[in-house]
Amino acid sequence: MTEVQREAMEYDVVIVGAGPAGLSAAIRLKQLDADLQVVVLEKGSEVGAHILSGAVLDPVGLNKLIPDWKEKGAPLNTPVTEDNFYMLGEAGKIRVPNFPMPPLMNNHGNYIVSMGNVCRWMAEQAEELGVEIFPGMACSELVYGENGEVKGVVAGEFGKNADGTEGPGYEPGMELLGKYVFISEGVRGSLAKELIAKYDLSKGKEPQKFGIGMKEIWEIDPAKHKLGSVSHTMGWPLGSNAGGGSFIYHLENNQVYVGFVVHLNYKNPYLFPYMEFQRFKHHPMVAELLEGGKRVAYGARAITEGGYQSMPKMVMPGAALLGCSVGMVNVPRIKGNHNAMLSGMAAAEAAHEAIKAGRASDELTAYETEVREGAIGQDLKKVRNVKPLWSKYGLVPSLAIGGLDMWTNTLGFSFLGTLGHGKTDAAATEPAEKHKPIDYPKPDGKLSFDRLTNVSFAMTNHEESQPCHLKLADPEIPLKKNLPVYAGPSARYCPAGVYEFVGEGDDKKFQINFQNCVHCKTCDIKDPAQNINWTTPQGGDGPNYPNM
Repeated sequence: MTEVQREAMEYDVVIVGAGPAGLSAAIRLKQLDADLQVVVLEKGSEVGAHILSGAVLDPVGLNKLIPDWKEKGAPLNTPVTEDNFYMLGEAGKIRVPNFPMPPLMNNHGNYIVSMGNVCRWMAEQAEELGVEIFPGMACSELVYGENGEVKGVVAGEFGKNADGTEGPGYEPGMELLGKYVFISEGVRGSLAKELIAKYDLSKGKEPQKFGIGMKEIWEIDPAKHKLGSVSHTMGWPLGSNAGGGSFIYHLENNQVYVGFVVHLNYKNPYLFPYMEFQRFKHHPMVAELLEGGKRVAYGARAITEGGYQSMPKMVMPGAALLGCSVGMVNVPRIKGNHNAMLSGMAAAEAAHEAIKAGRASDELTAYETEVREGAIGQDLKKVRNVKPLWSKYGLVPSLAIGGLDMWTNTLGFSFLGTLGHGKTDAAATEPAEKHKPIDYPKPDGKLSFDRLTNVSFAMTNHEESQPCHLKLADPEIPLKKNLPVYAGPSARYCPAGVYEFVGEGDDKKFQINFQNCVHCKTCDIKDPAQNINWTTPQGGDGPNYPNM
């Protein structure tokens, strides 16, 4: 087999991913030195197409990056006006008062935003500074130097046949090489996963933990709309089956974001996160709000939840991991975008100093120090025990103990120290024989919807002639192990209906409908045998989120 010949382009810094971390890094680099050559590669069809977040944005990162963002027209149009917390039962709710909550839980001064639109605006700011941004350019491989350092990436490979051979319109892509490469792919990115394994970056750290976040945008009756209102719920319908909760954010144009998060360390393989979300919308509080309205968009994305103790080493020769490639979400606040922006700026400042000193392809240790000891580390350290407490003791005890721990952490100490997470989310899955199947109500087509109908509202698309981007390490495991032992959990944990067990008896087979994939990465995280490897499809494929 002949080696693929590719053209190469050289830059000072190559950035993979046009999310808040990657774009913040690009902007900061050009602010520091307008002559630096900076390129951003984005696998989505446009900037923002693959961005999905709650999102209530803490503007601390944006304030630091672009202090005059308001004058420059940043799409932060809806300040938070009220904060509500509810504990739900099947038919009722209890309002949790705000006063016992630590100050860090207050959303005063934050904004309800579409992070997709924020990133589109940030891309405009970056391009005005001279950053080159190429959407539709999936980065499929890393390029290593002679000494094992990261030299760049391969981007823009198109036209492979389903069997992986070169099709008639095959384009080999290009090598984009840099003095430093920033990996800001978001949660469980394929290049970050490779680098963490290759350089053993998680050595000595707790396992990373995750949740699956699903979100719909609804247009509701104007009489029910409360601009700037933010509500979070816990409890029903998950109960003791899984950790998680919901968010309901009222933004402009009589729209609300309705979202649901399920922690992926659940034990029962019969749990169906998507159907828990659909059932949630039938709670009287939610149904009353949504009745008469219409759903206009749907999407899903994994969330990093491991926090401070799960962050891997972030630097290796020639490269750095940014934002959610590291895992910088403050779990109780359900916020990570501000830390992603701060990480991008910190990486840019470290790279600028290194390049100015004539360095290249070494470890940007100043970046890692700033993340762990600066604003990001301080933000995450205060809440580091919330997730492990919830995993160990369940909702109510963890609220009490975790709340107390967050209060003491604001004073600079914790009587708990730093708790561990223990198992990975995949290892947390127990055999089906230990659990009972869960009976989920059939979607009514008004408030709740079947997966395939909802996936059409993600506007996802994949060229069917290309190789399946969901790779099985062992094609026999789904039928020989996952189905008999775990009751085939992939048919439920995927929020897009990608995985199916079809046929009966000897004709039963495992089917991957990769065209449905919304790039959430849940399969890569939750598969009990860790048999599914999510890789990038060709550039431009995947969801096309308008206002997520």
